[in-house]
Amino acid sequence: METTESTIRQTALYNQHVQLGAKMVPFAGCLMPVSYEGINVEHENVRNKLGVFDVSHMGEFIFKGEKAAELIQKLTSNDVSKLTDGKVQYSCIPNHSGGIVDDLLVYRIDQNTYMLVVNASNIEKDWQWFLSRNTEGVEMHNISDKTSLLAVQGPLAAEALQQLTDMDLKGMTYYTFSKGKFAGIENVLVSATGYTGAGGFEIYFENSSADHIWKSIMEAGAKHGIKPAGLGARDTLRLEMGFCLYGNDIDDTTSPIEAGLGWITKFSKEFTNSEALKKQKEEGVKQKLAGFEMEERGIPRKDYDILDANGRKIGRVTSGTQSPTLQKAIGMGYVESEFAAPGSTVFISIRDKAMKAKIVKVPFIKN
Repeated sequence: METTESTIRQTALYNQHVQLGAKMVPFAGCLMPVSYEGINVEHENVRNKLGVFDVSHMGEFIFKGEKAAELIQKLTSNDVSKLTDGKVQYSCIPNHSGGIVDDLLVYRIDQNTYMLVVNASNIEKDWQWFLSRNTEGVEMHNISDKTSLLAVQGPLAAEALQQLTDMDLKGMTYYTFSKGKFAGIENVLVSATGYTGAGGFEIYFENSSADHIWKSIMEAGAKHGIKPAGLGARDTLRLEMGFCLYGNDIDDTTSPIEAGLGWITKFSKEFTNSEALKKQKEEGVKQKLAGFEMEERGIPRKDYDILDANGRKIGRVTSGTQSPTLQKAIGMGYVESEFAAPGSTVFISIRDKAMKAKIVKVPFIKN
């Protein structure tokens, strides 16, 4: 369904972005800032200092009850039983045909309460997927429309934000979270997660507190060089880390094994399509998601063909950009498995020219 002007949503921070001169674009049914000063400036600021992203378009579901963990366990690929209170897990929702409904984060708030964070473009699809399979009467709440989410990312994030809370941000380890008072607001969830590889936090709160928390973060981060960052920089940052983007690198037709997500696909339990995925893992797959760096000038884009030395099509690009950190063009794409090993030479078809590239291990930048 196409989004019309009348149905497009705005985040609670829309006016803040407009005042800051952000370039706003429709994304996943919501008007979002794609950039403020420019993608490269925002990208480098996050890598070296800190930046703040409004990612309130993401979806949040609360699952409650004695059977909540059981429902998540049978519908997601990772092993939820490994979670303890205050821990977060990256996972995906497999479908019945070998593909992925969505990738997501699972937060264990307590033994019977979980928060699932899903991609903005998949909120309704994911909600219906869970709802139609909730045979055990798990209490489900879709809190997406009333929840705001800010990602404060970068090496100076903990130092800048610590003054706003008694939660021990500096001591918070990767993929853990706390709930408490933040910028004077009660019941804020702060997690040591993010989509940039630069360190930092994701902060969840009710829409009514959005302006206050945004301004508090900008004031606290001012002396550390904080800048707002848009979806453009979020994309270049995640690609440098080799993080998958749903709709590009993974979708309803790509399997987690093909996508290199075997590490979140645990066969110690049964889940949707687990037998078929286990067979894939044991027998191997015909195509794999691989990272590559361009060795000739040219920027790879989604759906460009990947060729072998004889010009035969062996795959397709799923994500590509000019890396601000490496100052070279990088990308990811599915290739026939024999070409997926680091060091392999491939060619990207850019404007009908076969441009040389080399398969490399992701992440493209090493912290």
